[in-house]
Amino acid sequence: MNENPVSETPAPPESASPEPVPPQPGRARSVPRLRAIARPRDDWRLVIVIVALCLCYGTVALRMGLIALEEPAEPRLARSGGGVPVRGEITDRAGRLIAANLPAFSLYAHPREIKNPARVARELAGIFPDMTEAGLRAMLERDASFVWVRRPITPSERRQVLDLGHPGLRFGSRSMRVYPPGRTVAHIAGGVRAAAEDVRHAELVGAGGVEGYFDARLRDPARLGEPLALSIDLGAQAALREVLAAGMAQFTAKGAAAVMMDVTTGEVLAMVSLPDFDPNARPEAFDGPAELDPRFNRAAQGRYELGSTFKVLTAGIALDAGVVGPDTLIETGTALSWGRHRIRDMHRMPPEMTVTDIVVRSSNVGAARLALRVGTPRLKDYLKRLGFFDPLPLELAEAERAAPLLPPKWTDLSTMTISFGHGLAASPVHLASAFATLANGGKRVRPTLVRGGDGQDGERVFSPDTSRHIMSIVRQVVSRGTGRRTNVPGYEVGGKTGTADKYRPGGGYYRDRVISTFVSVFPTSSPRYVLAVSLDEPTDRSGKHAVREASRTAAPVTAAAIGRLAPLLGMRPLPVGAPAGIAAVAAASQ
Repeated sequence: MNENPVSETPAPPESASPEPVPPQPGRARSVPRLRAIARPRDDWRLVIVIVALCLCYGTVALRMGLIALEEPAEPRLARSGGGVPVRGEITDRAGRLIAANLPAFSLYAHPREIKNPARVARELAGIFPDMTEAGLRAMLERDASFVWVRRPITPSERRQVLDLGHPGLRFGSRSMRVYPPGRTVAHIAGGVRAAAEDVRHAELVGAGGVEGYFDARLRDPARLGEPLALSIDLGAQAALREVLAAGMAQFTAKGAAAVMMDVTTGEVLAMVSLPDFDPNARPEAFDGPAELDPRFNRAAQGRYELGSTFKVLTAGIALDAGVVGPDTLIETGTALSWGRHRIRDMHRMPPEMTVTDIVVRSSNVGAARLALRVGTPRLKDYLKRLGFFDPLPLELAEAERAAPLLPPKWTDLSTMTISFGHGLAASPVHLASAFATLANGGKRVRPTLVRGGDGQDGERVFSPDTSRHIMSIVRQVVSRGTGRRTNVPGYEVGGKTGTADKYRPGGGYYRDRVISTFVSVFPTSSPRYVLAVSLDEPTDRSGKHAVREASRTAAPVTAAAIGRLAPLLGMRPLPVGAPAGIAAVAAASQ
């Protein structure tokens, strides 16, 4: 028999739930104690997670800071200032848009991200027909992190590029300068270029024309809402360009120029130079002869010997100086010798002619004798007061380079040859300004491209009597002289032909190349407008023999232009049989 026996209690089955232990007084429960022991471990885990997240975000922030300090692949515009630089609008005299701004885009590429440059180049060439596939491929195969592809591009072009789905092609927003009239205003507007740019901004500056001349004004933030109103009439501008282009094609001329001006205010209503360009895509360079550069403004920059148109100026100076009258007889039957030089006429002339007939029949000998009567000092003084010694005072960036070409040593022989338009080269705008001064009563006219600009500076060059005599003479040139092909019925057109042998670079003149010019005033009884038209190397082949004279080339082009322009400017033709001296009624063109 065992002492102190121990009773054994059997263990409950595994599936049985333990009996709940009733709380006993004075004894802490075991479960809360276990939870208190676990809490510090959980807190450490939370701290570790927080620290890890901080390290991650800190690393990202540090990386972003380093990237910000690095030189970006894309160019950056220093003056962007968070905004897109814009330019003020340009309008014609009636408020029609000549230049404005539109939102656009730039297209650039990261060549290293482009996997198939040949395919991308081929597809881009389909969107931009003026870009070659070979050129695009060479661009995209460069070992570079950034290349410009095209700027600007339109929203439509951007959508087409997006549809290609190539990740290496990128876009930036910017402002785009647009010219709704296109080529019609090429040399007047001039165009712009990007002086500085990045993928989001472009600083546009004037590259020529009024854009260049008024660059500071057009970029002035305080004046962006104030359009620059020009004197140009877009309807007249388009019509003159169309007529001039047709004449240039008809007479196979290398180039052409025309300018139409108000004789009282000097406002230029139309000015055309051909060949021209599209200012929406102004060419940056021209690979060819300088005289054929489409950016060259023949009307304002071109300096040509303007031939017999100068006989009108010579006659006007002689009349105003009081050395002759309209009916004074001048010897014209024989050539004029001066040393080894001989001045003769193209056609046989009478032994004597009046001053009026010297201009009407275009006698070189008669004009030279008139100039000798005036004298070299006085002739030079008049021409200087007419603006033939100074750069063109016109609001174009190129105008300051358009100073007339004068004889290096002005002799009496120079005076004689200049009297009929040889030996002094000037622009068609210079010529139009001088004729406007003669037509408006004798007050000096300075051309202007700004609406409302008053080109009269108050200086009187000719007397009103001289002006009236000259208007009568140029009317007779058209009614019975060398300008008969310019006689537009109902508009009292007056004017003068001018055919000048073309100067040969290096010295001398071509024998078969000319500059043909016709300068007209209408209506002569109450002058309102002057129109100068010039053709470079024209030839009329309508007959058996080729003819180059202005009477057969520039004159008919001028007639076609007046027939189109006068009605557009509100001028009603005189009725058939109306008394001479009644001017055509001109509606206000402002």
